[in-house]
Amino acid sequence: MQRGKISFGKIQLNVSKTPAETKTSEQDAGGFKKMDKQQMIRQIEDVAEDLESQHLKEVMGISGFGRKAAKVFDINEQIAKARTVAPPVQEQQAEDDDEDIIGPLPPTADSEDQKQPGAETEKQTTAPNAPDGEEDNEDDSEADSDDEESLPRRIPYTHEVQMQHGSRAVLALAGDPSGARIVSGSIDYDMCFWDFVGMDSSMRSFRQLQPCENHPIRSLQYSVTGDMILVISGNAQAKVLDRDGFEKLECCKGDQYISDMTRTKGHVAQLTSGCWHPFNREQFLTAALDGTLRVWQGLRSKEQLQVIKTRAQGGLRTSASACNYNRDATLIAAGCVDGSIQTWDTRKMFVNTTHCVRSAHQKGSEITSIVFSYMGQQLATRSNDETMKLWDLRNFKQPMHTWSNLFSRYDTTDCCFSPDDRMLVTGESLPKDQTEAHLYFYSTKTFEQVQRIPVANSHVIKTLWHPKLNQLFVSCGNGIIKCYYDEQRSIRGAKLCVVKTHRKRQQMEMVGVSQIITPHALPLFRQEKTRSSRKKMEKARMDPVKSKRPDLPITSGQGGRVASSGGTLSSYVIRNLGLSKRVDDDQDPREAILKFAKDAAENPYWIAPAYKQTQPKAIFSEKLPTDESPPSAKKSKTETDAT
Repeated sequence: MQRGKISFGKIQLNVSKTPAETKTSEQDAGGFKKMDKQQMIRQIEDVAEDLESQHLKEVMGISGFGRKAAKVFDINEQIAKARTVAPPVQEQQAEDDDEDIIGPLPPTADSEDQKQPGAETEKQTTAPNAPDGEEDNEDDSEADSDDEESLPRRIPYTHEVQMQHGSRAVLALAGDPSGARIVSGSIDYDMCFWDFVGMDSSMRSFRQLQPCENHPIRSLQYSVTGDMILVISGNAQAKVLDRDGFEKLECCKGDQYISDMTRTKGHVAQLTSGCWHPFNREQFLTAALDGTLRVWQGLRSKEQLQVIKTRAQGGLRTSASACNYNRDATLIAAGCVDGSIQTWDTRKMFVNTTHCVRSAHQKGSEITSIVFSYMGQQLATRSNDETMKLWDLRNFKQPMHTWSNLFSRYDTTDCCFSPDDRMLVTGESLPKDQTEAHLYFYSTKTFEQVQRIPVANSHVIKTLWHPKLNQLFVSCGNGIIKCYYDEQRSIRGAKLCVVKTHRKRQQMEMVGVSQIITPHALPLFRQEKTRSSRKKMEKARMDPVKSKRPDLPITSGQGGRVASSGGTLSSYVIRNLGLSKRVDDDQDPREAILKFAKDAAENPYWIAPAYKQTQPKAIFSEKLPTDESPPSAKKSKTETDAT
């Protein structure tokens, strides 16, 4: 049985016809059985309510509902009301707009029926929600186009700050996960520490050291917690430093006379790359020119955990020039010198590769960088063959896109993803016919160039887009590190330093000019003796004006100041009455009192006048006569017994 196909036509709202004409046209419309508009509206509402009640039954567990009452609309009244409100010009415009609406036709409808007004009215009533999907697709496409147009505004490059590392090329650059510090390593063996909180507008590093003696620093990376730094140099031994630059671990060096690299305790050739585990703070990965990748575990044991061998086309040994973990640490990817990309699954034995693309880049040119996206589905590689490629791990046979004409001189030139994975950023080395090297931004969806920023008249080597600060750090071949940020979108970082003014520190010691000592010279021609800053400070300390000495205490009030004894009544009485007639400490107090005895007896002043009226008359015992002897004393007990 053949069924009629559903065709699509235009829906128009015919508001200019009368109800009689509409009824006539419905009767002549291709033999369809027409129904009243009110009945059709009731049927649509009944179906909608049935679906809604069925959904509520399933959710709430209710067996039934009451009788449904369909809401009745009078279409003629609505059309008449629209005619009275809308002007004729707007009616014509509405008709023109309605012609663009697309909806399904009945299966047996012919092309001639589409022209009839009855068929058009039926299209409108039977399929009111037909263009929703197409409108959603149009909205999505418009949103995508808007997002692509807004990509240049997402790049934080409205302001820039320059930091001077040295005079040689900066090969390594790493940022703290919290965004408080960055470290940089150069080809001149120096490693600089930059603290945004402690720096001022001069942008000077607070510490500079040489952790690997006479070996250039090739790669630096902070651990996931930010308390340790992995240092990859031209040496065969990787080092781990703490946050302040003190050494915590140095990897073992392998035996170079053993041919089997799995039996050595470490690398035997120069290191090329290294990285930390995404969430294990004590595990890191290193790659070297001895054809192995080594996984190190623990700071105390100082031993390797796994050894991964990189193989070329015929099974021979090839060296890895770049390595990295993906975001969930399930894959280890390595870019080799022969132009191949090889990955291993960390949940399995590292015997066979999970992905292997032999002709990923040109043979003999190093893959200088291999980076996973934040979502983990894409992989970007940068090579010295002047190309950068974007790969999809779900279809890893061919690259999604290849960007060419990206000149690179250094084997550490890298690329990075934006924090939202919408853009891919890389730099170029300075060609001979150009005066400035540029930083390129490419879209990962349309693969078009979004922006190109001129950086400096030197090579662009390392690029770091910090996801937390939303700032771009770029290292150059002339020893300069540039920081790009947006005043509105970026936070902290270099914005903390540019607002602090640089203050010159006072020199504590000064070296004087050589002086000729002439002890017998006249005072007019005698030169003052040069003194050190310490002598000058001691002399200034003795000067009450220069040292700003406070006022000394006084013994009596003068100039509105009160003496040290205070300004109370008791202190006044003690000072003016008691202390004015005080007795010296070396005088006998008895003599001092008896000195006033005669004066007190002749001229009483304190006690005698006060008690003169009430004092009784003093009666003293009279003196006994001389002939009378005093009574005998009590006899002793012995005398009484004798008598």
